[in-house]
Amino acid sequence: MADQDPKKDAPTPLRTIPNASTPRSPPAPIQIGTSPSPHTTSHRSSFAENMRNLPHSPRASRQPSLTQQALQELLNNPPTKGGDPMFAGRDWKTVKVGEVVDEKQVRFAELDTSVEEATNLLITSGSPNVILLREDKSSSTAVGTFDYSDLNSYLLLVVGLAHPDEGDVKSFDELAKKGREGKPIPLKDVKELGRKEPLITLPESADLTKAMEVFGSGVHRVLIVKEGTSHVLGILTQLRLLQFFWDNRQSFPAVNQLYPSLIKDLNLGTQSVIAINGDKPLTDALELMNNEGVTSLPVLDAQSNVIGNISQVDVRLLTKTTSLPLLRSSCIHFIGVILSERGVNDGKDSFPVFHITPYSTLAHTVAKLVATRSHRMWIVDAPSPASSGPPTPSVNPTVMSLPILSAPLPAAAPAAVSSASPLLSGTAAPAISASAIPGASLSGRLSGVVSLTDILNLFARVSGLNPHDPDEARRARRRSSSSSMRRSMDSSRSESMGRSFNRRSSVSDNNGGPRGLGIVRGRASGAGTG
Repeated sequence: MADQDPKKDAPTPLRTIPNASTPRSPPAPIQIGTSPSPHTTSHRSSFAENMRNLPHSPRASRQPSLTQQALQELLNNPPTKGGDPMFAGRDWKTVKVGEVVDEKQVRFAELDTSVEEATNLLITSGSPNVILLREDKSSSTAVGTFDYSDLNSYLLLVVGLAHPDEGDVKSFDELAKKGREGKPIPLKDVKELGRKEPLITLPESADLTKAMEVFGSGVHRVLIVKEGTSHVLGILTQLRLLQFFWDNRQSFPAVNQLYPSLIKDLNLGTQSVIAINGDKPLTDALELMNNEGVTSLPVLDAQSNVIGNISQVDVRLLTKTTSLPLLRSSCIHFIGVILSERGVNDGKDSFPVFHITPYSTLAHTVAKLVATRSHRMWIVDAPSPASSGPPTPSVNPTVMSLPILSAPLPAAAPAAVSSASPLLSGTAAPAISASAIPGASLSGRLSGVVSLTDILNLFARVSGLNPHDPDEARRARRRSSSSSMRRSMDSSRSESMGRSFNRRSSVSDNNGGPRGLGIVRGRASGAGTG
């Protein structure tokens, strides 16, 4: 190995750093705004001050999408779907009734079908909310109907609130007993309980003028049959005809010109209204609808403000054995149940507005009737002549807590002449403030009502037709409902205070607890439309 240079192997000496032995001065302290020195006091910026320095948002300068005038115009003249092209350019008087019905909506049940089965079919089928009765499955001829009016009458019978004539007491007692025991009851035994309109048929080739005159006279539905036969092809209702005119309004200028008019200028509706106070028991509302032959009632607070609506279609919420305690609840409580059920089915809370004002346009009124699938709109005092109606709730939904009715129904009174009905003399209806109802503050004092009959009667008259006085049909329905079921509401309330009268036994029997109505077992569920 070659010798190496010793200089190259020598380690490099360390260099001395000047002032290395002198301690270094500490660095200047870092000032942080959010962590002030304990020896100094500094101002901490607030959230608002920090926000002042943020860049300007373009949303702040964006103009509203609708002006107040445009919004009012939208309320006064709501848009429609555009109509069916097959009716464009045609005179509505030439349209055949067979063109506006759907055979798929016809549902039959045999006379031997049980009330329970028919009720299930009625609830699940929805519009037009009626089941046609026939002799057997091979027949397509209707011999009767079963609708929510019949269901309401049957419910009143079973819970002991029917008032039969003396000659019918025995048969009514037998039906009520079977219903409470859960035994099947065929439709043929109950089809005459409720009020009945005449079963009117029109051939499919008849034009709409025939239906318009019938509906404008106060009839609610007609059956459309195949030419020269009794084979039912469809069911035409007042609501279906009104929706037809609304959807195709641009095709029918004679009717379309009426829509911008105000309700007060058309002198539409009546000031005679059957209503019920919100703190009254629900059974009062059911009896009132049955006795007076009406399909819905406005529910009022102590100042006569409209706080809700109860219709015969809502009876579907009472067809479960678990729903029986609701019969002792107040009307306000039941409105809460209706809203809750609607929220479950629709996936959101909603408060359908069933009222208008005298300053509402006909278009606004018809749009609400079609949207809510109602038979009538309640007229309330207008908050301002400049408004087409109280604003529809569109902000956050209101959640309302309702009392839970869990107490068992009281034992039945004897089947013979008894004192007040246990349903009316039992636990008091739950007290709920009217202000707790969502949207209640958006209505006004009840002053009248506009029905489908009123509007179709107007359409008929301006088209040169001659419908009958609809009040005749209303009086006929009340006479029909009084034939075997009616008793004065005032008389019933006064007698329930202590005097004896013919009330049948209640939902419960003497041998045990409530067994139900013989309709549907299980938990309440809603379906169908009102």
